[in-house]
Amino acid sequence: MNASWPAHLDVGAVRFARPTARYDDVLTFYRDTLGLPVLAQWRDHHGYDGVVLGLPDTPVHLEITQHGSPPRIPEPHPENQLVLYLRGPEAVATAVAHLAGHGHHPVAAANRYWPDRGAVAFEDPDGWVVILAPWVFGAQSPPPVRAGQA
Repeated sequence: MNASWPAHLDVGAVRFARPTARYDDVLTFYRDTLGLPVLAQWRDHHGYDGVVLGLPDTPVHLEITQHGSPPRIPEPHPENQLVLYLRGPEAVATAVAHLAGHGHHPVAAANRYWPDRGAVAFEDPDGWVVILAPWVFGAQSPPPVRAGQA
């Protein structure tokens, strides 16, 4: 597997963006509940409210925007996911407890791949799925399917 960018595509960072109709609730979920740092934020910039979330000094970001009155957003789909690869089952358990303490509860993942390997799914306020996986993709192999899960 080639783990480098092609020569013709000299990428320095990646940002995934999606709209919301519940900007304040979604911001609270990702910033305050999950704890993702805010890297940039704006209100009413050419009619857009927005926030860029991510980890400092990493080239991967999540941008949430709200535009229009009322804002139009696509219907959530269970396979459109934000996957956060955490550093082991204990890290997932800590995050799950933190989310539960803020009133968020796990939901069933559409794909059995995730729970079979110890990952836990949550929905954000718009209904989009966040997966908390107990291994770091690319640095560790996924855990084997848990006994009785096949």
